[in-house]
Amino acid sequence: MPFELVVVNNTPLTPVADLDQVALTMLKQVGYLDRGADDEASTRKGVAFRLVRDAFLLRPDKAWTAEELITLLDTSRPTLYRHLNKLKAMDLLEESSLDETDGGGRKAYRIRYGNLAKAWNFVEANVKIAMENYRKSVDHLQALAEKAAREGAKPAKGVKA
Repeated sequence: MPFELVVVNNTPLTPVADLDQVALTMLKQVGYLDRGADDEASTRKGVAFRLVRDAFLLRPDKAWTAEELITLLDTSRPTLYRHLNKLKAMDLLEESSLDETDGGGRKAYRIRYGNLAKAWNFVEANVKIAMENYRKSVDHLQALAEKAAREGAKPAKGVKA
């Protein structure tokens, strides 16, 4: 699964003492919640916010099955998985198998290490790799542009010189 995160330079939220406000703002900043949503009350009642707050932040030690999360959040399986996949794309979640008596395992989810601060180390490592890959692409693009300029490349079709 590709790593996805919105990276924007924001003022740290450290002066804010309200868990819900910090969670809401940060989840918007990183692109998990819609940044354009104006109605905070409905966002706080939404599945995406409650999944993070009620399950993963308030019960970080618990590995949640999809069925438990569907019941907790009173939502559908597709909606749940859409939000789980967003968190997985940020590399914040870990999956585990719950042993059952029949030998089959159900998947369970929780914040990596049961601790958001520790899980964030994965996000930072992925951002570093992503930025290094951007750098390689930018350097390559610049080299190609310089080569094309030296060789007198013609503009793309439909573009006037």
